[in-house]
Order: sequence, then structure tokens, then C-alpha cells
Amino acid sequence: TSPLSLGLANTEPEGQTLIPLRQVHPGRRTLNLLRGWGKPAELPKLGAPSPGDKPALVPLSKFLDAQYFGEIGLGTPPQNFTVAFDTGSSNLWVPSRRCHFFSVPCWFHHRFNPNASSSFKPNGTKFAIQYGTGRVDGILSEDKLTIGGIKGASVIFGEALWESSLVFTVSRPDGILGLGFPILSVEGVRPPLDVLVEQGLLDKPVFSFYLNRDPEVADGGELVLGGSDPAHYIPPLTFVPVTVPAYWQIHMERVKVGSRLTLCAQGCAAILDTGTPVIVGPTEEIRALHAAIGGIPLLAGEYIIRCSEIPKLPAVSLLIGGVWFNLTAQDYVIQFAQGDVRLCLSGFRALDIASPPVPVWILGDVFLGAYVTVFDRGDMKSGARVGLARARPRGADLGRRETAQAQYRG
Repeated sequence: TSPLSLGLANTEPEGQTLIPLRQVHPGRRTLNLLRGWGKPAELPKLGAPSPGDKPALVPLSKFLDAQYFGEIGLGTPPQNFTVAFDTGSSNLWVPSRRCHFFSVPCWFHHRFNPNASSSFKPNGTKFAIQYGTGRVDGILSEDKLTIGGIKGASVIFGEALWESSLVFTVSRPDGILGLGFPILSVEGVRPPLDVLVEQGLLDKPVFSFYLNRDPEVADGGELVLGGSDPAHYIPPLTFVPVTVPAYWQIHMERVKVGSRLTLCAQGCAAILDTGTPVIVGPTEEIRALHAAIGGIPLLAGEYIIRCSEIPKLPAVSLLIGGVWFNLTAQDYVIQFAQGDVRLCLSGFRALDIASPPVPVWILGDVFLGAYVTVFDRGDMKSGARVGLARARPRGADLGRRETAQAQYRG
């Protein structure tokens, strides 16, 4: 489906770049938690531009309310690629025209051709990134990045020569653009966000996501580089500090299911991750949660929810920064419709992540769809922080949903 421009370019403050999101046809993305969260992350060793003060639009898409991506350009003239915007990794890579003949995903996606770019600079350093369901191998190269209205940023990115997994074949984006912290970057490459700020093309290392989860529309929402768009959320923003500046990790005080079940009772870590479609929690706690909401076990850790029960299901409430963030069943149940057939799946999955001393939850797109999230890397004076506020729905649904606003002071 084609992107829907949101027409907000003339209403935003200077210093921000707007990237609208699109929706594409649903698939089975929920079955694949792309990154290998089960293993402790190995922290690697650190190792004429147009002005960036004008807001601009770049199409982004959503895949099954689970995979949010948009278009960038690499090279001169720009070669266009769709990339998943992923807060849980820090490298940019796209498939290469020089990819291995037997790398099947390569043949189903756009491929970068260095010979077609007048600004291409070879680097040649080998890189490898291991994901939960596959691995990407290739070489690093340097060229100009175009994203939104920002042009001329010189970035080092990966040309993927080998993608080992079928997951990459069926994935809609061509590649991945990481928005995590520099310490996660493979081969110590400067992440794209850092490059934009360092080269004076972006005022502040801040970005925000508004994810539109309405399955009836193609508009998938918007990524704002350089700030946030107040039209997308119901104030106020609640800011909490990042506790571990690698992933976007914060402290979560508690989780309640209705009025009877309390999880994360002693506090836990929560990682905000656009690259994970669901909410992930410790196995025992997710099992108790599904017992409370009537989830029926399916395959591969999925749980079915009876669609007719959705109006009766309890809210799941997360206490973050002294504020309760409520998720209604409409928020946390993933609904599929094919003709007259409806399938409803739980938006919660179990995974035990070895990260003492506290349990770890991952707040993926099920949470990020309900709450606009501002990711602020901070500066020398203040540390990194995350801002959260209830997403403001679009269109005729606005009044009804605002009256049922799910954020309140605790």
C-alpha cells in the first residue's frame, strides 16, 4: 500500500524531521522475536549538506501492527530502501548488489549498488550481526544518507552479503536502521542519529514514535526526528531516566492485572523496543497473567484470546515514574480479520532474560502503540530519558477514546 502523507510539515517546530508510517498487509511477524533477547548482549568495543531545521516527511509502514519501517536513501543520487526503525540495535544495514547468490532474502529486496553512487566510499571492514532468528554478514561502506528532509549526512553502513534466515526473506523492510546507544553498535560504527547531530543536521539527539495500530487504515503513524509532535499525544509527558544506556532501559515499579493480580512486585527493568512486536515478560508472571485474562495456549508461546471476551477483560496497568499506564484489552489483544473469520492473539509473550538483579520486561509495539514514546539521549548536563503519554487517536474515534483516557496519576 502507498504511504499517506500526514501534512504536518508546516505545523512543527524547527529542528524536527517527521517520518510518517504506513501499514502493509498483515503476516505472522508476532511469531518471530527478531533479536536474540534470550542471550546476554555482548557489548562491542567502542571504537554540502542541506540544513536540518526544516521538518519533512518520509513514509513509514507497519507490518501486522508489529514492524514499523520507512524509506531512506543511500548514495548520490539516492537509492531508496525501506528500513525497520529499531530502538534495540544501533547499526544501519541494507542488502548489497554484491550479495551471495544463495542468500535468498537478497533477491526479494532492494539492493545497494555502489557503482551507481558518485559519493560512495569503500571501507571494506567485515561485520556480522546476530539476531534471534538469523544472522547478517557483510562489509561496511560509506555514503550519503537521506532521511526525511535531511540530506548529505555521511554515514558508515553495512552492505549485507549474506542473510541466513527465512525471516529476512518474508520481512517487508529491506534492512534495519538502529536507534539504540553507540555501545551496542557492531564494529564501533557511529549510529545514524549520532552522525546527524554531530554533522549539524539535527539539533538534538531526540526522536519519538507515534504508532497507529488501527488495522483499517494504511497510515501507520509517524517517527519524529529531533523532538515530538504534541498532536499525537494527550499531555502531559511523563519522563523517566534511562537506567542502562545501551538499550532504552528504564525502571518499572509494578504491573497490575485488574485489581487482583500484581506482577513485577519488587520492581523490574523495562526495555522500550520498537523491534519487538509484543510485550515480553518472565515466564511465570506471563503464565499468571494469561490465567487472569483467560488466555488459551497455542503454538510457539502464543496464546489465543476469545474475541467475544475482549470487552470483559481486565486492564493491565504498568506503574512507571509514579504514573499508571493502563492497557485495555483493545490495546493488548492483537486482532486478525480475514473475511468473516476473526482471530485474537494475546499481545504478551514469555521469555526469561538473564539480567540480574531484577527481572526484565520488554515493552514492544503493543505498548508503544498505546503510548507515544519520546526517546531523549540527553547531553553533557542531563542523562538519557524516556517520555511517555497516551497516544491521541485520529479521526472520528478521537472523542470517544479521549473520554476513556488510560493514563492517570498514581
